[in-house]
Amino acid sequence: MAAPEFVAIGHVTLDRFGDVTRPGGAALFAALTAHRLGLSAGILTSHAPDFPLDVIPPQIEVVTLEAPATTVFEHRQHAGRRTLRLVSVAQPLNAADVPDDWRTADLVMLAPVAGEVDAGLVEPFAEATIAAEAQGWLRGVGADGAIVPRPWTPPHGLLERLQAMFLSAEDIRGQEPAMLEWLQRLPLAVVTAGSVGALLYVNGERYEIRPHPAQVVDATGAGDVFAATFLVRYHFDGDPWDAAGAAACAASLSLGAEGWAAVPDPAGLKAALARYRAWSDPSP
Repeated sequence: MAAPEFVAIGHVTLDRFGDVTRPGGAALFAALTAHRLGLSAGILTSHAPDFPLDVIPPQIEVVTLEAPATTVFEHRQHAGRRTLRLVSVAQPLNAADVPDDWRTADLVMLAPVAGEVDAGLVEPFAEATIAAEAQGWLRGVGADGAIVPRPWTPPHGLLERLQAMFLSAEDIRGQEPAMLEWLQRLPLAVVTAGSVGALLYVNGERYEIRPHPAQVVDATGAGDVFAATFLVRYHFDGDPWDAAGAAACAASLSLGAEGWAAVPDPAGLKAALARYRAWSDPSP
């Protein structure tokens, strides 16, 4: 059986917003984005029987390491900022969990949410372009499950295998000097900052990426949509600036509805990118 073109690795989650619970997780949003953009996609994950697999499009292949609990986050607003609490966590994921027929995948996104993705997962994918959303490695668990920043040192050999890393300004707060050292060792990296845009690093050189105007209904998963879109676009045309512009458009469009309902297809992304380019470069 052929490998999916795009493999996302990390926990699917149940996200609680007050009385409402929705499926989520960086790997789920990344795989759904790749699927919407026309690639075959797969998710390597871990969860308990309570996760509603039927919400995932059947074209996306899901390989599950069974667990006694699904990873669950409580989302709250405190003093105008989102706070997270980890309620439960599924099983860790490592290289031995990768199906043999997935090892020839073209694109791999490591997408931890709770430190569950082992750095050794770069090893089975000898020929793949590998990227990482680092948020789940930069978060610790404090009192009563509260998610708090934690210092992180990239494991030996990880950065050398990555084509790109995606970080948020919130997650690296207080670790900026260390982050800049990591970025010097990566071909590509992006630090997203919500409504103010993002910083793109190409071989350590910094460039500003303007945001695409957005109507915000739900910000959950926007960073994952950005990362997956960037990786897909870069894979096909090799232009990091084009990839970053497309990613900014896709992420902003995804904000317009709950969950992944507004993640764009190729036509929607093409139209948004044309508007974005005209707005960013108004010269005749």
